[in-house]
Amino acid sequence: MDWGGTALHVESIDLLPPPDFAAGQAVFRTSTPVVMKGSGQNEHGERTTRQAWVLPTEPEFPAYFEGNLRRKAMTLGADPDVSVQEITWVGPKRSFAVGKGKKPGAAVEACIHGAPETLRSIWSWGLGQANSAGFGWVIA
Repeated sequence: MDWGGTALHVESIDLLPPPDFAAGQAVFRTSTPVVMKGSGQNEHGERTTRQAWVLPTEPEFPAYFEGNLRRKAMTLGADPDVSVQEITWVGPKRSFAVGKGKKPGAAVEACIHGAPETLRSIWSWGLGQANSAGFGWVIA
């Protein structure tokens, strides 16, 4: 396997089943930064940038974060009625080179409500955007 130019030889894989989430609530913490893109619009509704990264400490983050989780659920055919109840912790801002640019983000811990199947899917997929590039990996 080639991971970022580093050759890895995988000798075994242990599958870790997702938690049950029977209560319909989960507290997720990420090991890698969560990346979210905002609207890029100014106060007049005009787009001023296409690279409008929104950090977890910014007021508009929860709404974009929740919308992202709902789109993921719909993509997977899971119940999209998921809500972010609270961002309980935010790690330091970090930027990563991805493709031809950098994406800023921060690790987060968030309390999320939703159907158990949806929460299991989110636990497996990750939080935020650019999960395939290594962003938003859930560790707890």
